[in-house]
Amino acid sequence: MNSSILVINCGSSSLKFALIDSQNHQACLTGLAEKLGLADAYISFKFNGAKDTLALQEGNHSGAMHAILEKLQQLSLLDSVKAIGHRVVHGGEVFKESALITDEVIAEIERCAKLAPLHNPAHLLGIRTAIEQFPGLPQTVVFDTSFHQTMPRKAYLYAVPMSLYREHNVRRYGFHGTSYRYVAAEAAKMLGKPLEETAMVCAHLGNGASATAILGGKGVDTTMGLTPLEGLVMGTRSGDIDGNIFSYLASELGLDINGVTDLLNKKSGLLGLSELSNDCRELEEAAQNGHQGAIVALEVFAYRLAKHIAALTVALGRLDALLFTGGIGENSSFLREAVIKQLGFLGLKLDDDANRACIRGNAGRITTADSVPALVINTDEELMIAQDTARLVGLGA
Repeated sequence: MNSSILVINCGSSSLKFALIDSQNHQACLTGLAEKLGLADAYISFKFNGAKDTLALQEGNHSGAMHAILEKLQQLSLLDSVKAIGHRVVHGGEVFKESALITDEVIAEIERCAKLAPLHNPAHLLGIRTAIEQFPGLPQTVVFDTSFHQTMPRKAYLYAVPMSLYREHNVRRYGFHGTSYRYVAAEAAKMLGKPLEETAMVCAHLGNGASATAILGGKGVDTTMGLTPLEGLVMGTRSGDIDGNIFSYLASELGLDINGVTDLLNKKSGLLGLSELSNDCRELEEAAQNGHQGAIVALEVFAYRLAKHIAALTVALGRLDALLFTGGIGENSSFLREAVIKQLGFLGLKLDDDANRACIRGNAGRITTADSVPALVINTDEELMIAQDTARLVGLGA
């Protein structure tokens, strides 16, 4: 096998990975460790289409990484691994691009942990575990926030005292940047235009969802903010909401600030509106069967998304294309239709047959020939991380 990159995406109780060939960009081994920290922790592997799952004797991140190491040895793939690339959610203002891991980089990620307390500590755990299990291998970090560091200050500043920005880093950062970089480049190819000459809005829609204005391949505005709570309606997150709701709910429900934060992040969004599920597929099925909560949830989701897409065109001055990606964006023809039909004034006209065809991995254009293009593109964040890592360590992917 050619030289390969091991991509690690570490969560607080999970670890997702992919082994990607640095030349042909194919992932031959992928896997996911779940329930880390619990007695029934396990890891699943997929190698050349074959799947297997095993219980982790050491049910933590170290045990998961050790299981990956053993699997690589069993498959005679260990020697092909030349570097490891890690996804990190928050790089603050310090990291404007991906970086080789050093003690100084780790220290900066730790300093950013207060901006992403649910994510960065888990990423750091994955980084330290990988360094321990794969001593001597070069390792890199790819930040979700770095893509958005090209936003102008009129887009990233909040209208709060400037001392909060200077002294406490209070500003809008944006997320899903690794996905946006990949999708924007793929869209430019589909449009037959140089990336530098494009003006696009991209919606990355999954359980976490955001939309971003991309001008000449650079992020110029986005919906998520200081944290991933701001912006669109999401699976369990409220998205945009009146900040005074914290004091109101604290008074009405007797919650402290952590209780209100938990409610807005974990019990709101599609789940809260529908009182049924945060899974878009379940909600679409329920809506077809007349479930009013599901109907309301999807209606609000689509309206808020359409409104944000329209607003983001202000940052572009024109619209060359609208892009859909992420689990919902790539698979929900229902929601894409609901959104595009609210954006006719921007020159978007849905092709119903093309829209219905773009599911389960099928990408392509979903608008008519006389319309502003709307494209469905399958994102590949792992490949983006592998390519950045190969470049930083000199593998020339």
